[in-house]
Amino acid sequence: MKLATLKTSRRDGQLVVVDRALTRCRAVPDISPHLQFAMDHWDDLSPRLEGVYAELNAGIGPGQPFSAADCAAPLPRAYQLVDGSAYLNHVQLVRRARGATVPNYYHTDPLMYQGGSDSLLGACDEVWAREADGIDFEAELAVVTGDLALGSDAAACARSIRLVMLMNDVSLRNLIPNEMRKEMGLIQAKPASSFSPVAVTPDELGDAWRDSKVHLPMRVHLNGEPFGKANAGEAVAFNFAQLIAHLSRTRRVQAGSIVGGGTVSNKQDTLWGSSVARGGVGYSCIAELRSYETIESGQPATAYMRDGDRVRIEMLDANGNSVFGAIDNTVRDLGR
Repeated sequence: MKLATLKTSRRDGQLVVVDRALTRCRAVPDISPHLQFAMDHWDDLSPRLEGVYAELNAGIGPGQPFSAADCAAPLPRAYQLVDGSAYLNHVQLVRRARGATVPNYYHTDPLMYQGGSDSLLGACDEVWAREADGIDFEAELAVVTGDLALGSDAAACARSIRLVMLMNDVSLRNLIPNEMRKEMGLIQAKPASSFSPVAVTPDELGDAWRDSKVHLPMRVHLNGEPFGKANAGEAVAFNFAQLIAHLSRTRRVQAGSIVGGGTVSNKQDTLWGSSVARGGVGYSCIAELRSYETIESGQPATAYMRDGDRVRIEMLDANGNSVFGAIDNTVRDLGR
């Protein structure tokens, strides 16, 4: 099943069911006014939503054209957003560029930070930030959970995964060092993230959903040029079930919580990676490329995003069909 939220005058938007081809949708106010309500009553409402999905795919009943440009984030505001870092190649690459190593405990204890979830961006929304702050994207997957008891194990957490979506974890790289020195987490360096127009139930991914991971390439284009195609199912230190279990160790997790998996990153034939242009799978953020450049030549050569730059993030299934629709964000400079 595929679900989206259309922008309306209401802050939580209008929940719609979207057909598999991402061409038509149907509002379902008689079932659920918005996605958070559906998350709160998932067991009762999801069968009814699945029924609408089946009708749309069969061409039965009313519908309207679907456009990603009309979409808010699937959850325009969420009770919780946390982001892990499950791809240790990303961590190793960035740390290596500054002469640091990865502690052994990174392989057994997930990295995770609490993000802001009060105002999330739609797939085609503009990203407003200051060029001087080092604007970067991070192409990620995220899941939305159901309710979980405190201390839930990985098996229970796997069963709690209701939806999967793409995430652009917008990062302001030049603000990170100062916030890290304060040892209280990231706030200013992590403005609002954006999300794919559509969130899908795990079964919609078919064989690509295995072991609480998505085994498909994360396709990234920067200003129309291929930038990355790392496979999200490879080189994963912690799957989504393990990340959620880490979160639930000391708290109850509420329905509608968003858990990100971190920047998708694959170790390649070379030690750290190679660009798409050089035959590699490329990168899922500019910071990785700059780190690689630093390791190779002593300093980065690629600039962070500037006013008017555009990033597109998408996943295609084995038949070349877009699974979630595309994130397509343009940067706008706030100036000084």
